[in-house]
Amino acid sequence: MRKFDTKVQHLKYQVLREVARYAFEDRELYWYHDIPKIIVKGKEATMRCCIYKERAIVGERIKLALGGDKNNPNVIEVIDIACDECSVSGHTVTDSCRGCIAHRCEEACPRGAIYFDKQQKAHIDKEKCIECGKCAKVCPYSAIANNKRPCEKACKIGAISMNEDKCASINYDKCISCGACVYMCPFGAISEKSFILDVIDILKKSEDNTKYKVYAVVAPSVSSQFSYAKLGQVITGIKKLGFYHVIEAALGADLVAYKEAKELKEKGFLTSSCCPAFVKYVETQFPQLKDKISHNLSPMAEIAKNIKDNDPECKIVFIGPCTAKKAEFQKETVAPYIDSVITFEELQALFDGKNLDLGELEEGVLDNASYFGRIFARSGGLCDAVEEALKEQGADDFELKGIACNGIEECKVALLKASKNVLPNNFIEGMACVGGCIGGAGCLTHEEKDKNQVDKYGKEAFEKTIKDAIAIYHRD
Repeated sequence: MRKFDTKVQHLKYQVLREVARYAFEDRELYWYHDIPKIIVKGKEATMRCCIYKERAIVGERIKLALGGDKNNPNVIEVIDIACDECSVSGHTVTDSCRGCIAHRCEEACPRGAIYFDKQQKAHIDKEKCIECGKCAKVCPYSAIANNKRPCEKACKIGAISMNEDKCASINYDKCISCGACVYMCPFGAISEKSFILDVIDILKKSEDNTKYKVYAVVAPSVSSQFSYAKLGQVITGIKKLGFYHVIEAALGADLVAYKEAKELKEKGFLTSSCCPAFVKYVETQFPQLKDKISHNLSPMAEIAKNIKDNDPECKIVFIGPCTAKKAEFQKETVAPYIDSVITFEELQALFDGKNLDLGELEEGVLDNASYFGRIFARSGGLCDAVEEALKEQGADDFELKGIACNGIEECKVALLKASKNVLPNNFIEGMACVGGCIGGAGCLTHEEKDKNQVDKYGKEAFEKTIKDAIAIYHRD
């Protein structure tokens, strides 16, 4: 049985599934109007104030499934009509206020925003409040709470605020497309654009891989996602969709680890280039460290470049857990190698849109990468891989002092120290998502077991060194 963490994910999946189904079957007439009624059945609302609003929101989800706002280059968008019911963020006085006569909150407020009713209970004038929090700090009863909307809490870089209509608003100059807000919004009001129709179009135009071959580059975190089927069945399912071949992005990780180890030894200090959200965070928030970012491509782009060097006419689709990859593949440095990106959520929609039952398929084989390439999927894996690559290169005179930053908050601390030259480490592994790629917004599940499953998957290739994996690939 397939599993999604939340009903919001399942709703998004339902829309993507129906869009995929219509596209696979070449059904165009009235499909835009039909799908909302397929998803939101009957005459009574089950999620919103009325069935008309429910269908209108599904209509907006369809627009995102079609690629979203073409004038907005960011991959994360807000569905204004779905942004609903969340209390306005900021400091509020709770029922814990005892109506004391000390009025420390009033004295602490620099803008005179605190006032009292006849029972001496405190209230906050939002027109005057600047959200400094001084009142909360001095309240002896901790009666003043700082409430934040889930999307604001999830965004650790402060890219989300509320607009005049009290809807979420994204500062695209700050946004790193990590998708944390997408996963955390309980109303599904924030979502990423989908390129699922582009992928179906690529597959159809390949004419069963006779016009050009279509390769799927699959992230190693795939091993932890489709719990209702075996990994080999997932690989076969991808081929049944029309892909010519499935290759591990983990092989690209092997290539990157080997190159990154050499670069680190030459330069003495480096930050990783594998996570596009982390890279953008460095570029926008720590521009003084921009030259410290590894000049290597990400594993996704590295393996895709190798494939296209051998087959320039082919098309390549990356499949993984990451919404930021949807931004990365559009960069000038990556666009020549990657033709489109979809998440595991969207892959599930493709399977069901084509009526594929993975449990009934034979098991395919995915055997490209080493253990160290595969464990890139979890926090700390990159550091382990670079350390192994240094050993295999015979760099005994260089000591790796890596730090694995698990989530953007840990990245911020390490980068702040590096910017002030007080970081004791010489290599920063930056992962924007907690847990690493297995915590990506496009995952089907975010359970703790993911790390163990990735390690187990990696150990299936334990007999290979990084050198072995690279050599076998180039020989083939």
